[in-house]
Amino acid sequence: MQTFDIAIIGGGIAGLSLAHFVSPNRSVVVLEQEEALGYHSTGRSAAEFTLRDNPPLVNALARASHAFMMAPPESFAAVPLLIPRGSILIGTQGKEALVKARFEEARALGVAVEWLDEAALLARAPLLDPSYVAAAYFDPDYWDIEVDALLQAYARHARRNGAQILEKRQLTSAKRTGESWLIETNEETIRAHVLVNAAGGWADTVAGRAGVAPMGIVPHRRTAITVDLPAGTDANALPEINEIEDTFYFKPEGGRLLASPADATPCEPGDVQPEELDIAYAAHYVEEATTLDVRRVFKSWAGMRSFAPDHLPVVGYAKDEPGFFWLAGQGGYGILTSPALGSLAAALLTENPIPEPLMREGIGAGTFSPRRFH
Repeated sequence: MQTFDIAIIGGGIAGLSLAHFVSPNRSVVVLEQEEALGYHSTGRSAAEFTLRDNPPLVNALARASHAFMMAPPESFAAVPLLIPRGSILIGTQGKEALVKARFEEARALGVAVEWLDEAALLARAPLLDPSYVAAAYFDPDYWDIEVDALLQAYARHARRNGAQILEKRQLTSAKRTGESWLIETNEETIRAHVLVNAAGGWADTVAGRAGVAPMGIVPHRRTAITVDLPAGTDANALPEINEIEDTFYFKPEGGRLLASPADATPCEPGDVQPEELDIAYAAHYVEEATTLDVRRVFKSWAGMRSFAPDHLPVVGYAKDEPGFFWLAGQGGYGILTSPALGSLAAALLTENPIPEPLMREGIGAGTFSPRRFH
């Protein structure tokens, strides 16, 4: 039987970022139930990085992650992790004040936002229907995230540090025996001193199998489609389009236009599939806000965004079991915050100081503690 300092349940962005940051100082095994890493939430994300327009604490995590994403350690990844995209935030008639207020907030922070009249709007996004857009501005601080490059870099460097990453491993049970866990999978028995729950939508299920009280983490379905762009359109030149109240968003994806109705429907954890109604909503928003005629949906899919009751991440030891560590509930922000949350979790697990980028944002050991729910 192999023994490790830390066993991480879940091979998505949460588990692998932690494995990267903690493996220089601890022996680590990652147990992933699927055949491929990042199969469920990570691999289906629209993957944008922005420093604003998120909940305040998520913005703080994004700021703490920004330097790593812009300039990762030497040899970490073969390609840049962030690709400049920019975003146009739009509002229909009646929402002009909301758009203007957000614009002024960004400008007050020194961001080089640009208010867009009709000509400027169409110069940046010629597919938009100017009769739909009553107010708009351009924010340069939006980037596409190279998700697979980031995920694989975390995994590669964790392995270089000696971590084992085992796929097709279903957790069947975990029992605390003395100072360690006896972890049963469909393939083997493993012993570990600390069990980390980075299981995304299955976080409460994993807790139950370990005899730990659940956190009330609920997965929510998010739908996306892609549709064809007019012939000759330079998709790479298009910005992201965000409706000011998060009703929908569009962005270029693989030479086509990705559209999402920004749905968040509670669901059971699993290989979630899009509902026809949500696909129809996404296509409707494309036709409503742009001049495109959606004759067919090229591709549709859904992913999970898992939320704790207060919609903030859960990072820290369980109150009822000191050897059980939560790293869950990222709520759709797990990729963009992975450098911050992975390094925070690693610091807590190794009893090292909180990293300086987090400290600068006022994030400490207890900020996301599961003990806030008890």
